Amino acid sequence: MIEIRFHGRGGQGAVTSAELMARTAIGSGKYAQAFPSFGPERRGAPVTSFLRISDIPIRIREKVYTPNVVVVLDPSIMGVTKVDAGLKDNGLLIINSAKPVEELRRQYGFKQKIATIDALHIALEELKVPITNTVMIGSLSKALGVATPDEVRCHLEERFGPSLASRNQKAFERAYNETKVEG
Repeated sequence: MIEIRFHGRGGQGAVTSAELMARTAIGSGKYAQAFPSFGPERRGAPVTSFLRISDIPIRIREKVYTPNVVVVLDPSIMGVTKVDAGLKDNGLLIINSAKPVEELRRQYGFKQKIATIDALHIALEELKVPITNTVMIGSLSKALGVATPDEVRCHLEERFGPSLASRNQKAFERAYNETKVEG
């Protein structure tokens, strides 16, 4: 089983990210669950969402405390939340950042493998809004090999409708192609 924790702020799509990846996993014959955890329900407040993907039924019904992967939709959250808390030693951090990996390690003390993508830049170019959810699932898909652009396409159409789906698909594909994975 792969356990993933998403960190973002209200309105950026952390909950939608987990939901879309769960739908994609289920669509490809796997088991998945996705659910959020947040305090005050307002735009900009810290939001955490969780995703599990497995080849067998998932019986756990609790937050993800020791994830294999952590996805950071908003780099400013790293200043207020220890995003790598509980991350397994062989885990992966996927961070929305244009900064070099060495700088992220120096600034935050990260020990695990890191993948980066300038998700905000892609979101602004492709979606015309600073919502990084589909960009970050493109990065997650690339880094973990959990979904291809074709596997995600129909779920983007279901979630966003035809007019927004094509822009989200393009943002997903750019992230899939532009993500830099350490090692």
